[in-house]
Amino acid sequence: MSGDELSAQDVYDVWRIRDAVFAVEQQVDEEDVDGRDLLASTTHLWLRDGDGLTSYLRVYVGGDGLRHIGRVCTRKDQRGRGHSGRLMAEVTRLWGAGELHLNAQAPLERWYMSFGYVRSGEDYLEAGIVHVPMKRLAEGRS
Repeated sequence: MSGDELSAQDVYDVWRIRDAVFAVEQQVDEEDVDGRDLLASTTHLWLRDGDGLTSYLRVYVGGDGLRHIGRVCTRKDQRGRGHSGRLMAEVTRLWGAGELHLNAQAPLERWYMSFGYVRSGEDYLEAGIVHVPMKRLAEGRS
């Protein structure tokens, strides 16, 4: 769903899962709200159950004109069930014909590699967590 189509409930549900994972579990003390969520050029993908969103990510077109994946998270009680993998597969289905970029938390580098992403730069610190810039080339490019 594009950012300009989100209902108030959708926004609440998105920020709820991101708050639980990033602020509470990972103790990230930087602001989550960055001005991208409500843009028409941002797409939000999620899975849900009776307790709310189980897994979430967003895809946005950055100021560099490139498509970026971010805020990938899964509710603690739903991890290990392949939910985020399903969302990543959907991103590839929707935009795999183009180049895709993401900033992976370092422990997840191998997981993102399983979806065709490769390291595209040096490690860096963001929100107190070591990250790795990664990209996936457009399908058919090597």
